[in-house]
Amino acid sequence: MHLLIPFACSPASGCELVLPSLQLPHLQRLLQRLDVVGSDVGAASSLSPPHERVLAGTLGLCAPDGCIAWAAHEADQSGSGADGSAWAWVTPVHWDVGADQITMADPHTLNLQEEQSRALLAAMQPYFAEDGISLDYAASTRWLARSPLFDQLPSASLDRVAGRDIGPWMPPVSDLRRLQNEMQMLLYTHPLNDERVARGLASVNSFWVSGTGSLPAAYEPRSLPAAVAPGGGGVVVVTTLRDAAIRNDWAAWAQHWCDVDTHQCKALLQTLDAGQASQLTLCGERSALHFDQAPAGLLARWRRRFSRTTLQDLQHQL
Repeated sequence: MHLLIPFACSPASGCELVLPSLQLPHLQRLLQRLDVVGSDVGAASSLSPPHERVLAGTLGLCAPDGCIAWAAHEADQSGSGADGSAWAWVTPVHWDVGADQITMADPHTLNLQEEQSRALLAAMQPYFAEDGISLDYAASTRWLARSPLFDQLPSASLDRVAGRDIGPWMPPVSDLRRLQNEMQMLLYTHPLNDERVARGLASVNSFWVSGTGSLPAAYEPRSLPAAVAPGGGGVVVVTTLRDAAIRNDWAAWAQHWCDVDTHQCKALLQTLDAGQASQLTLCGERSALHFDQAPAGLLARWRRRFSRTTLQDLQHQL
């Protein structure tokens, strides 16, 4: 069992405030029994966050920053056939335009239903087609786009941009920026947005491009690890810390961590107690730390058992 925990820590001041009182006994025991065997060191300004880089490595999708071909992988998995083409995810989003910056709301909070998403897609498809971009429905908050434009085009993950100023993360291609401007004008007058605003929901007034690129030449199809209940084999990805971290709701984040400790961390500890292969990866804003069972002498094992490494101790490494 390999437990992967995105948003395990943050340099945000709110996170620093809750860390000292955070009680995670099962994680504590794991850190006493596992060793750091590797790291993925990055920066908070990277387009691809550390948890996506780790997942890409498990799938054979390693690529330069911002070029992990998530959309092409989905096209390949869904049966659409990646066929060597360059793909991207196009996500309908809400931009909150302020005096000094534009902030993108987390797309997960839009409550966009399939019927609404398909209506927006139908309205936008002809404009994308004019630029040689095919656009097809994949999910209510995610469409699949195919075009040579996305080949080797760096793009920022939604997990980087959600809840933040979009300025530093905008795509470098002028055609995409022009298309975003055109879609803002189209969506401003779309009846669906009038209905959403009347119901107290945020309008859908733009789109975001991410997951760009084509599959590596030597790629072998592998399924993306699911966010499943612990206990099975393979990679278990924890998704419950994300939303609170993006909202900067660190009290809720701390409560979710306690739940993760009670369930997923406890399950990994039980796997370790049973003598089975057990790995842990903690991911923060910048970097990831990989923990595994490493051969050690008696003295090293004794010292490790009585060590008191906490999540707070690891904050500046993540």
